[in-house]
Amino acid sequence: MTPSLTRRQFLQLGALTALSGVAITTGLITLANQSGELSIERVQMPIPNLPPAFEGFTIAQLSDIHLLPYTRPTFIRAVVSATNESAPDVIVLTGDYVWREVEAMDELAPILAELNAPYGVYGVLGNHDYWLDVRAVKAGFKQSRIPLLINRHVTIAKANQAIVLAGMDDGWSGRPDLSSMLDGAPANAPIILLWHEPDLAETIVQKAPVALQLSGHSHGGQVRIPGAGAIVLPYLGQAYDMGLYRVEDMWLYTNRGLGEISVPLRIHCPPELTLITLVQPS
Repeated sequence: MTPSLTRRQFLQLGALTALSGVAITTGLITLANQSGELSIERVQMPIPNLPPAFEGFTIAQLSDIHLLPYTRPTFIRAVVSATNESAPDVIVLTGDYVWREVEAMDELAPILAELNAPYGVYGVLGNHDYWLDVRAVKAGFKQSRIPLLINRHVTIAKANQAIVLAGMDDGWSGRPDLSSMLDGAPANAPIILLWHEPDLAETIVQKAPVALQLSGHSHGGQVRIPGAGAIVLPYLGQAYDMGLYRVEDMWLYTNRGLGEISVPLRIHCPPELTLITLVQPS
């Protein structure tokens, strides 16, 4: 005859079963978590009217570092090393460098200063840079000697030919100014635009002949369900949340970012270094 359980024993057993379920779920999440597992994404980008001198020109894109408390300096140092080892022609940073701690920018600045490319390293601002302390972020970039393209552009010249690298101020919390950004830009040179929020592609494509927009902001959702996509996406990061898109006549690439906010999780959505190679259309 099987002995019966008392009510107390039954409740204890139920509690132990629930705790075991939590432990198993936590363990599975830990095993699936891709935070700190850098993925290098290589993309060939056909650019109309690309000058022949820029055939094969490479752009390395990093985004959404969000240093501390979840994203650690050791990981970003490894990312910087991997970026330099990939030997891009130019490196771009598309916003959101810190999250909760202003002091994190002091720690991040010397790490970013190690980035190196023959045609330079450039950045733009994101919404979190404004929300935390934009002056501290700007000071960190000054310390790193990395120019911030805030409603301005630089002309990258090679063999008497040129492309334009332009940066717009953050579209959520900054003051974007298209006319200032392109003032004095050489006519007919392809424009590569850095703008933190990807969904703003739908506004820029109506106003300027941009060949390629590079964005971040969405983190790819951080947690994605195969076949269903991201569980949560931010404002201005919902329509074009990850990867390559065609928005009318313009290309758009949304980088998944490096760091995390809200929860220290990345599932089916690893942090990303994007290596973009410009090519002439076939």
